[in-house]
Amino acid sequence: MKNIAAIALISIALVSCKKETAKITKVDPKTGKTITVEVPADSIAKVAENAAIKDSAGIYTQTFKLEKGKTYPLTTYQRDVKTMTDPQGKTLNGTSEATDEMSFTVNDIKNNVYDITLNLISKRNSQTAEGKTIVVDTKQPLPKEDDLKMIWNINRALTSNKLNMKMDTKGNVISITGFEPVYTKVSTAVGTLVKDANQKASVVASLKESFNEKVLKDQFSKNLTIIPKKGAKIGEKWTNTENADPNGKIKVTSNYVLKSVGNGVAEIGVSGGIPKKTDKQAQGAMTHSISSELVQNGTIKFDENTGWITNQNITVKTTQIETISDGKQSQSMKSVSNSSVMVNPSAK
Repeated sequence: MKNIAAIALISIALVSCKKETAKITKVDPKTGKTITVEVPADSIAKVAENAAIKDSAGIYTQTFKLEKGKTYPLTTYQRDVKTMTDPQGKTLNGTSEATDEMSFTVNDIKNNVYDITLNLISKRNSQTAEGKTIVVDTKQPLPKEDDLKMIWNINRALTSNKLNMKMDTKGNVISITGFEPVYTKVSTAVGTLVKDANQKASVVASLKESFNEKVLKDQFSKNLTIIPKKGAKIGEKWTNTENADPNGKIKVTSNYVLKSVGNGVAEIGVSGGIPKKTDKQAQGAMTHSISSELVQNGTIKFDENTGWITNQNITVKTTQIETISDGKQSQSMKSVSNSSVMVNPSAK
């Protein structure tokens, strides 16, 4: 499952005709928060014309107008609260959190292509169960627990690194390079804890499968550009469908709607998920069935002036019920996961 700069756009209120100024909103590129400033009123029309997400005959299109030398945040945060209920009605609760902090610094733009440094800043993971919480945070010292040291070392080796990204003004990610030094750094870190060469190679191979150019290009292409290339009207809906499993039998559908554009913000609503599906198998008198369902809802906000994502807040509820029956009596195990999937969670 899948998921800012400093030019202002729309006037909230004219302060005074005599002063010829207007209060407008913009997004602070350092914090990602929306702020209000006062600018000359005659600059509003010019700014609107230069907006990244702008209206043409009622149709809004998304481009990027990033500034050379500016840095744009992209912090992702996910919180999962899982409740499992056994056949006797006993429940077990667990909470996990994951934060990945990164940012994008614009080095240059030539021929409508940005040269960007992707800064991998930090990673934090935590798990809480039965009143106990364990945390692995690259901003904190090495954990004392032996089973957490490996995770911390790998995450620490992954962060404090830089990749180079080429992206055009339409949001197409052309290339991401610089992975090999990161792989080497991780291999060295693993080598301090793992002496077996095969185990060490296995860890690095696993990393390469999840952290490579294709994976990151797909991720950024989905997160950074949501409005269709052809554009969308206010209230218009569109749909994207992706595989939820490797064989493509299960599809997750994301329904989008352009809710509003103005005051420096373009807001998109998100809904959909995976419809309830039940798989049933019988062997003799015994029947084994599994039903599952996923429902998502939320919003994504972009800076109208730069096209950069400022905030995402999507809730995802996954329900799975496993039942075994002999025709006379049955037992069920239920699992419910409530997740929050956010981008730049500190931005409002």
